[in-house]
Amino acid sequence: MSDEEHHFESKADSGASKTYPQQAGTIRKNGYIVIKGRACKVVEVSTSKTGKHGHAKCHFVGIDIFNAKKLEDIVPSSHNSDVPHVTRTDYQLIDISEDGFVTLLTESGGTKDDLRLPTDESLCSQIKDGFSEGKDLVVTVMSAMGEEQICALKDIGPK
Repeated sequence: MSDEEHHFESKADSGASKTYPQQAGTIRKNGYIVIKGRACKVVEVSTSKTGKHGHAKCHFVGIDIFNAKKLEDIVPSSHNSDVPHVTRTDYQLIDISEDGFVTLLTESGGTKDDLRLPTDESLCSQIKDGFSEGKDLVVTVMSAMGEEQICALKDIGPK
């Protein structure tokens, strides 16, 4: 036996995984899938028949849930694909800073101020207009694979 000490560095984050495996043949339209390392919503699925060399193939067309880019992938239907854990959380909007960051009130009463206004122009202007009118606004934040973005807005009445 050797007397050497071995040190292992863990490169993974602690806690839950950002994705989970799911058989490609069971992923359906309106589900989620990871294509080229991006979390996507599936907008189209087509499956080819088994050919001379075995596997039926699934052709996925997905829209990136954060930047709305269209991505495509082809996977054998019997193989596993990564599916992102996608969560939606509602926060009350407290403030919007000049540089585009928002301050949100969490359920526990703390604040969250690491999110920017959404890139979607119409949603961004709705949030700014509603806030300047003094309305109580609740924003829905979608998060997946370490990314977060405001994806929806609810008006819960005047302050």
